[in-house]
Amino acid sequence: MSDMHVVATAGHVDHGKSTLVRALTGMEPDRLAEEKRRGLTVDLGYAWTTTASGDRLAFVDVPGHRRFIGNMLAGIGPAPAVMFVVAADGGWEAQSDEHLAALDALAVRHGLLVVTRSDLADPGPALAAARRKFASTSLAHVPDVAVSARTGAGLPRLRELLDDLALGMPAPRIDGPVRLWIDRVFPVVGAGTVVTGTLSHGTLAVGDELELTVGTQARDRRRVRVRVRVRVRVRVRGLECLGEPRERVPAPARVAVNLRGVEHGDVHRGQSLLTPGSLPETVRVDVVLDGGAGERWAQAPAGLTLHLGTAGVEVHRRPLGPDAARLTLAHPLPVAVGDRVLLRDPGDASGHALWGARVVEADPAELTRRGEAARRGDHLAAGPLDLLTEVERRGRLTVDRALALGLDPSVLAPDEPRVRRIGALLVSAATWDGWAAALAGAVDAHAAAHPLDPRMSLKAAADAAGLPDPETAAVVATGRSGAGLEVERGRVGRPGARPDLGAAEAGLARWEERWRTEPFAAPEADDLAAAGLDAAHVAAAAALGRLVRLRDEVVLSPTAPARAMRVLAALPQPFTTSEARQALGTTRRVAIPLLEHLDTRGWTRRLDGGHREVRR
Repeated sequence: MSDMHVVATAGHVDHGKSTLVRALTGMEPDRLAEEKRRGLTVDLGYAWTTTASGDRLAFVDVPGHRRFIGNMLAGIGPAPAVMFVVAADGGWEAQSDEHLAALDALAVRHGLLVVTRSDLADPGPALAAARRKFASTSLAHVPDVAVSARTGAGLPRLRELLDDLALGMPAPRIDGPVRLWIDRVFPVVGAGTVVTGTLSHGTLAVGDELELTVGTQARDRRRVRVRVRVRVRVRVRGLECLGEPRERVPAPARVAVNLRGVEHGDVHRGQSLLTPGSLPETVRVDVVLDGGAGERWAQAPAGLTLHLGTAGVEVHRRPLGPDAARLTLAHPLPVAVGDRVLLRDPGDASGHALWGARVVEADPAELTRRGEAARRGDHLAAGPLDLLTEVERRGRLTVDRALALGLDPSVLAPDEPRVRRIGALLVSAATWDGWAAALAGAVDAHAAAHPLDPRMSLKAAADAAGLPDPETAAVVATGRSGAGLEVERGRVGRPGARPDLGAAEAGLARWEERWRTEPFAAPEADDLAAAGLDAAHVAAAAALGRLVRLRDEVVLSPTAPARAMRVLAALPQPFTTSEARQALGTTRRVAIPLLEHLDTRGWTRRLDGGHREVRR
């Protein structure tokens, strides 16, 4: 399949954009009856052709009338190239300025300058005026051509330039996540909801599951209708590209997508189809203006309109410095770091109050402290985000968050001293050292307060030291340049840390001496109390392996079960509980829990209510 490229038209109303597209493609881009009746484009139109090299070229024909500036920006926004049209008999006019300002703000660099209606007037003056305007913009070096759609003059040269334009377009990413900005929505009988848009990166395929944020009506407790936004899963039921059914379409492409799982009325221009989990929505972004701000930016109102893709949303501007700002969106959008956005003053009658900006952070932390906005502005003015700097500034950063910021964690060297990596978490050296100190302090405090249980659970340690989770605590406890701690069976402590019985040590030692000759002697509660062994001391001694606890508070020597097995193995099999008790020389209080313990360990087997045997 040949490559495809997408080109938007631009220029003043009634300068022949649609007529030129019709002459190049043989197709009618103006689809609406109102457009045909009025002779001008009021919504986005589409047509396509094949270049001499065999590539497919899709045109997005945008409206030139200023009243439809939002529609125009929806067409230009997702397109990587432009065919800018100026009529020879009309010259440079108001919307020519506005369209060029928008293209420059969006940093569009690939395109052509076409002077139409060369059969009606000398194209020289219009071309010269356009060149002067283009000279200080991102389109300063695009080629130009004069044509007549009526006579065909110049069209062969225009087709050559379009072929060159297609060959010079940058290769898109086709293996990344999809973000398709929707520009049209319509129902199709028997198919359901169909949307169209320009696929700028990624690949779409029939059967793909995508996410779409829709607005729904809900009632609160006071029976007031409120608007809520819900992200739903939809499935690609069918795909069409330039009028042809397709199973799979890589970027760049004009596509029509038949969706299953959403109603036609819940979808509109400005929404986007997303690879699930790839790009969360945000209502807060930090931006830096391209090419400096200027006096007009300083005087701009706080309320602006942000255009991204096909979306237009009201935003509140908070200056962070002369060239940077924080924008709070009226409703969430899926914004990525590196996105170029266009900011427009909706109250400016000249149409020149347009600013291009680059998103440097999506969903930044709130600015709550005094002077924090100015410090944030200084940070943004320092230049592009740097992974090491961002990790150090934040203290920690997840890999997913780093990728969302446009930062690649794979560039980190394994022995980078400024950053430690714990799974999917990047931690600055300072934060790591702080965590290690806090973790060691928490463990020491716990050991001092609980000498009988000097180790603490990893979760309790993580909570006490302010670490995000037990897994991180385990790595910080034992890792390189960590806290120098030891982790055993989910508990963390100092290396070699063992329970300290304190004053009860002497009492336990006396019983250990007795157990050498009387392994099945079990102290009564009074005996334990006299030895200074309460429940906590008994649990600690059991953890040290210095005694074994059976049910009913029976406590024996740790060697008692093994020694009992030697005695029981010598009995005729099977044996009764009474025979076992007599052979062991102990009481029924001890014999029954001990036999049940041996059953549990699989050393003996109970045959019925009164008999057991030793497993062979």
